[in-house]
Amino acid sequence: MGVVDGRVDVVVVGGGVIGSAAAWRSAARGRSVVLLEQFEPGHARGASHGTSRIYRQAYEDGFHTTLAGRAFPLWRTLEEITGTRVLTLTGAVDHGHPGCVLSRAETLASLGIAHEVLDPKDAEKRWTGMRFDTAVLHHPAAGRLHADLSVQALQDAARRAGAEVRHRVAVREIHGAASGVEVVTDTGVIRAGHAVLAAGAWTRTLLANTNIRPAPVLPPLRTTQEQPAHFVPVTDATWPSFVHHPGSELTTTGIYGLGSASGVKIGEHGTGPEVHPDARDFRPDPDGVQRLVDYAAVWLPGVDASSAAPDSCLYTTTPDSRFVVDRLGDVTVAAGFSGHGFKFAPAVGELVAGLVAGDVRTPRAFRFGPRQAVVA
Repeated sequence: MGVVDGRVDVVVVGGGVIGSAAAWRSAARGRSVVLLEQFEPGHARGASHGTSRIYRQAYEDGFHTTLAGRAFPLWRTLEEITGTRVLTLTGAVDHGHPGCVLSRAETLASLGIAHEVLDPKDAEKRWTGMRFDTAVLHHPAAGRLHADLSVQALQDAARRAGAEVRHRVAVREIHGAASGVEVVTDTGVIRAGHAVLAAGAWTRTLLANTNIRPAPVLPPLRTTQEQPAHFVPVTDATWPSFVHHPGSELTTTGIYGLGSASGVKIGEHGTGPEVHPDARDFRPDPDGVQRLVDYAAVWLPGVDASSAAPDSCLYTTTPDSRFVVDRLGDVTVAAGFSGHGFKFAPAVGELVAGLVAGDVRTPRAFRFGPRQAVVA
């Protein structure tokens, strides 16, 4: 097995949205960076593909709201650097359980973020393709990200900053060295001062094949195959990003949705079967598809409910749905983005770059170690 001559500052393992953002932000600091992705560009085997992801700031807690706010100018900077539009502001709405809606309104108010709370009938006049049950929270600084274009742009920005991006290179092992690490791939060995593991559903497998001691202690990571679906719109209604919280008229699980280039996308959050990322079947679950069809028939009069086109993606979830972004020695791990992490990617990339440089501390919420499960 060949050895890559020389030494780089940082090897980033995983070319999804988080790894690509980490490579960009580390290279932007003047570090020599190699980004390794095991699959081809634009692949659909992980959690970062497709045409749409929600960008929003309405979280119940100020921590995630603030982090989403930090990501916003970085998304715009990315667009300026690459000339690629990835973020479209459409606004976002939350409705359903009043406690969920109003707690998010209170967080936005406490942080001075523009928002309004509407009566359901007034909301239906504004967004004619949707039905609402209780109070509707709208905040305009939200919308959608084009997932495939976002990953491409992040890698483009990383290259422009001096990073090397390699696809179809699988990492087999990571070894501690006298100074830094050695990353063993299927094509050779790369010596680096630091390794960043941003491998999504493959994170635990990679950590099992490392002799870094002491090894990072991750919370449990559960990987599921999720199944959103796109529906054909039947009107020219505008489509905000939306979250429908269960507990009022919606008695099933919660639903998220947004307009996209592929149609109106809706999905359940974290209800798919547990899978190994190398042994997925990508097959739509008929019961899951039917639940989305039934939802669309009741709540989305602006789509053809019979037109469901299922998709497949991975969630890798921590017990409390908070991410793992922490450093131990010469290894930083970014994992467990729990189905809602895409919007934060450039801010997480900046955090990773700071951890690698040693000039920031890990937020308590993102540290290694056990987590308490969220009680629904």
